[in-house]
Amino acid sequence: MSTNKTHWENVFATKAETEVSWFQVYPTTSMEFVELFNMPLDANIIDVGGGDSHFVDALLSKGYTNVHVLDISANAIQKAQQRLGENASKVIWIVSDIVDYVPTVKFDFWHDRAAFHFLTNADNVYKYVATAETAINPNGYLILGTFSENGPEKCSGLTIQQYNETSMSARFEVAFNRIKCITENHTTPFNTVQNFLFCSFQKK
Repeated sequence: MSTNKTHWENVFATKAETEVSWFQVYPTTSMEFVELFNMPLDANIIDVGGGDSHFVDALLSKGYTNVHVLDISANAIQKAQQRLGENASKVIWIVSDIVDYVPTVKFDFWHDRAAFHFLTNADNVYKYVATAETAINPNGYLILGTFSENGPEKCSGLTIQQYNETSMSARFEVAFNRIKCITENHTTPFNTVQNFLFCSFQKK
């Protein structure tokens, strides 16, 4: 088991959802991107590093029927499945490190809130970008949320890579056109504030 996998299995085995900094009751910004791009209900959507996030709940409640959730931690996915109950059977669950993931379908909407910024090794960043380029349909959308340059330098005890609009766009400019970037302050369950950068791109 990789060091990363061990770390995340332990986090999700030992902490309640309100004991982790990224917890949101409702993923407002993520759902605003879904609405902005008017995604049809049968769109193939993937939540990369979804963990036990409530993004999947919000998608199901809107009637989306092809939702995939990928996470390195089986414990995280199990927690999400338990929370969803019978609705869990409507989701395609994938336990994998994103840098090892080989997609079997093409996606119309790739969503990642706070997974990409954990990739601090250039080779892993390259693998992620290459996978996104392969897995996203032409004209499909990529939505990335990371800590901004005004955000934390660490999360869950791990060093992260901060991004600004220029540095994030440079990673994806070969195969994607940037649509828009926004920053937002996320208030954690511990009443601290983390500044996020969200950028949206469309596959060429």
